[in-house]
Amino acid sequence: MSALTQNATPGVLSLEPYKPGMPLDELQRQLGISDAIKLASNENPLGPSPKVKAALAEAIANQDLALYPDGGGFKLKAAVAKMHGIDPSRVTLGNGSNDMLEFLGRIYLGPGRAAMFSQHAFAVYPIVTQSQSAEAVIVPALPRSHPTMPLGHDLEGFKKLWRDDISIVFIANPNNPTGTWLPAQDIEAFLAFVPKQVIVVLDEAYWEYLDPALRGDVRGWLDKYPNLVVTHTFSKTYGLASLRAGYALSSPEVADLMNRVRQPFNNNSLALLAAEVALADQEHVRKSVALNNSERARLEAELARLGLSWLPSQANFLAIDFGRDAAPIHQALLQKGIIVRPTASYEMPNFLRITIGTPAQNDRLLKALQEILQ
Repeated sequence: MSALTQNATPGVLSLEPYKPGMPLDELQRQLGISDAIKLASNENPLGPSPKVKAALAEAIANQDLALYPDGGGFKLKAAVAKMHGIDPSRVTLGNGSNDMLEFLGRIYLGPGRAAMFSQHAFAVYPIVTQSQSAEAVIVPALPRSHPTMPLGHDLEGFKKLWRDDISIVFIANPNNPTGTWLPAQDIEAFLAFVPKQVIVVLDEAYWEYLDPALRGDVRGWLDKYPNLVVTHTFSKTYGLASLRAGYALSSPEVADLMNRVRQPFNNNSLALLAAEVALADQEHVRKSVALNNSERARLEAELARLGLSWLPSQANFLAIDFGRDAAPIHQALLQKGIIVRPTASYEMPNFLRITIGTPAQNDRLLKALQEILQ
C-alpha cells in the first residue's frame, strides 16, 4: 500500500470501477468503420422527443449559459409532482436516478450496517454499499429453472435472510440486467414486512416499459409506507441519457435528508429543461414503448428460430442465454460493428444483454447472430 492510499476508505480501496458500455466512437476507431450500432446501454433508439430538441436549440441560442441553473429545480420538480399526484416537497432531483442511490447510501450506510439486494441486480447497488464500507446481503435469485421468473428477485428469500443490521433494501422492478419483474402484491407484502426504520428503494428506471396491468399502486404505497423511496430516470424511455436527469419520490423527511447530501446544482439548466419538456410529451413515450413492445416480440420469435432462449423481460432489453460462455459471441458481434453488453460481472457468463433497437438495427443484429452461430 502506498502513502497515497493508506488513508483511503477501506470500501473504496477494494472497489472495482463501474464499466459502462463501449462508446460507438471507440469501436468505430478500432474497426475503421462509420456504421457501428450500440445495443448495450438500453438507450431509447428513437432518441428524445422532437419537442425536447427544439426546446434545447432555443435555449442554447437564448439562455445565458454562464449563469448557474436553478439549484432547486423548481419547474421540473413541480412537473414531476403533478404527474405523480404528490407534493413537490416529496420530490428530489438527481443527475440520473443513480444520484439517488448514492444519496441514500451516504445517508443510511456505513460500517456496521448492511444493504440487501438480489443476486444479478443492478451493479450500482454493491458499488454504493462497498463505497460506504457497509456489508452486502445478497439474496440468491430464483433458479434458472423457475417456471415463471427465472433469475428474478426472490422476496421470500429476502425475508429468510433478514438481519437486524440491514438499513436499506434495493429492489429493481423491472430489474437490470435480467428484465424480470415482481408482482405488485409481492412488493406490497414485502413492504409490510420490513421494519419502518429500514429504507426500501424501489428502482423503477424501466417503469414506463412495464405493462400497466403489472404496475402496483406506488402512489398509495408512498403514503402507507413512509420508508419507501421510488426512483425514476429520464435516461431510458425519455431518451435523455446524455443529459443525466432523474428523481426520487419519498416522504418529505427522507427528501430533506437527500437534499442535505445532494451536491449544489447537480442538474444543469439544459437537463432540467429537457426533462421538463420530455415529461410533458407523453405521446413520445407511448410511441417509444409501442416500438419496444412490437420489436421485442419480433426479436423473441426470431431468437427462438435460432434455437436461443432468454429471460422474460418487461424492459427495453433481453438477456439472451447462449448456453455457453458468451464472451466469444460478444467479441464476434463487436467485429461486426454491434456493441452489446456482456453480463459475466453479474454472474451470468452465458448471457448477453441486448437492447431492443429500431427494426433496422434488430435486423442487423439477427443477421449477425445467425452468421456467428452457424
